[in-house]
Order: sequence, then C-alpha cells, then structure tokens
Amino acid sequence: MLDPQELIKRFKSRVHVLDGGLATELEKRGHDISGKLWSAQVLLEDPGAIEQLHYDYLKAGADIIITSSYQLTFQGMKEAGYTHEQAEDAFQRSVLVAVNARDRYLAELNEDLTEDRQPLIAASIGPYGAYLANGSEYTGAYQLGQPEQLMFELYRFHVGRFELLARSDVDLIAFETVPSSGESVVLDTLRREHSDVPVWLSYSCRNNRQMNDEADIELVAEPLGDDPKNVVALGVNCTASSFIANLLTQLRTVWNGPVLTYPNSGEGWDAEHRCWVGENDAEHFAEHAREWVKAGANIIGGCCRTGPEHIAQLRALVDGLSPSPPGSP
Repeated sequence: MLDPQELIKRFKSRVHVLDGGLATELEKRGHDISGKLWSAQVLLEDPGAIEQLHYDYLKAGADIIITSSYQLTFQGMKEAGYTHEQAEDAFQRSVLVAVNARDRYLAELNEDLTEDRQPLIAASIGPYGAYLANGSEYTGAYQLGQPEQLMFELYRFHVGRFELLARSDVDLIAFETVPSSGESVVLDTLRREHSDVPVWLSYSCRNNRQMNDEADIELVAEPLGDDPKNVVALGVNCTASSFIANLLTQLRTVWNGPVLTYPNSGEGWDAEHRCWVGENDAEHFAEHAREWVKAGANIIGGCCRTGPEHIAQLRALVDGLSPSPPGSP
C-alpha cells in the first residue's frame, strides 16, 4: 500500500486517467457474465482474459487500473459452491492478474517512468447490492432490517474482504458504486479503523444531486471531511455522464481532497427488452469529460459500456490539457 498523503499529493498534481468498464467489456469480447458472480466467473475460469483487458487499458493510456474483485465476495462464492480458501485464492488472483498486466506493460515501455508516473492498482470493493445481483446497487434498498441491524450486517459483509485486500499487493482500495448513505457510513467506519490504508469512495447517483437512495451527495460526503487522513479521493461512478459535472460541483462544496469520476458510456439498460440503448461514442464521451475536469475532477475514467477506445480518448484529452491541476486557485 502506498502512503495516503503521498497519493493525495500525487492525485492533486495533475489529471489522472482511470481504466474503463470490466464486465461489459468482457461480455463484448464474448465472455458469459450472466451469472451471479458476473466478471468474477471469468476471473475463475479464464484469468488471462482479465489480465489482457488490464493490459489493454494500460496501453490505451490508463494511469490506474481496478481489480476484478467488484463482484467477488465470500458469501457469493460460498453460495456458488466454493470454499473460503478458494474465495481467498480468487481475491489474490484478481490482484495477481492486475500486477502481471502492469509488469508486462512496464517491461514493454521504451522509457523509465518516475515513481509518480508508475501505473497504480486499486482493489475494487463493490456494494452489498452487487452480491445480491438483483439491481439493488442502483437503489440501496437492501431489506436488512432496522438501521442498527443494517449497519451490523453491512459491516460484517465488507470487513473480511477489505482486510484481505488491504494486505495484498495493491496500491489502494476502491469502494465503488456506493448507492446509499448507510453503506457510506459503514465504509467510512472501516477506513477509519484502518487509517494507514488509502481508500477512495465513489458513489452511484440517480440524478445530478442525489445518490441512488435519494440522499443528497454533499450531505453524505461531508462527514468524511472531518477526518480525511486516508481518503485519497471522493467521487461518482456508474452514473449517467450528463449528471457528473453538477455532482462534482456539489462534492466540491464539502470536500477539498481529490475528486474522481468514471461514469457510464451514455447508454442505459432497457430492463424490459434486456438490452443497452442510447449513445456510445468514445469521442463524445471525452467531450463530456472536459466538463468533469472543469468541475474539479482529478481522476477520470469510464464505467459500464466503456472500453479501451474511450480511455484512449480520455488520454488524448488529458495530454492536451494545460499543466494547471484541477481545482487550482
């Protein structure tokens, strides 16, 4: 793990490019992600495919890649017939394929990168709703009882994999697609208990000011600023790109640290016809990203339905920016 304060300084120094979608890009490449384990099933059956995708994102210009552990949970693996030890091995494999991809990329470069230009690996921790695989990560409605019971169950759900990934060969932990204020509180509790572990929290939102549970994003984010020591970024992902600029502006009213965003491509999921509809143009996606940078984004990438072509466009955008870091006075 890297030092949180060094990461914060690094993220504030320039705009960084994050990778793009994992599961939807694997599906595009012919892999079956229809089961409850989603992309984790590909990790178990064909880890080389995920290593190749990590590598492709680095070649496209990503400064940061995220591991394939979003859908990977001890509970989900048990229900799929795997042992606790096999689940631990799968978590380690998710890190190993990312490390291997980075090593391969660096070995092929014709230049020596300074330490602050070395690609980073973030370990993905998805929300409770990702384990349920019923769409509740887009609502935050988990049906886990009264608030006290909800908090207890969410903490028990997250703590094991958080502590395992915190001991692995990643650079930071990425809490992703957090849909609700309650889950944000639990993840905030975890990171405060492990104050030497750098983390980012990225919220999933329903419109240009509210998270998926209808909580105002700045009210949810504000408590993290009370003790931000190991929070290396706050932001928004798995959200319509048209909402991002205003959401980041709202975050900036309560948060002085680095800000990140990696929204969906511009398409939406049609549940009735089980297909994606809408625009998916990599150049237009990058044009949206100009507004995210103006709104103070330090890290930009893509989520659902984005691929290496989108990240290449973001790389070109960032390389053409002025050297002044976002948010500078």
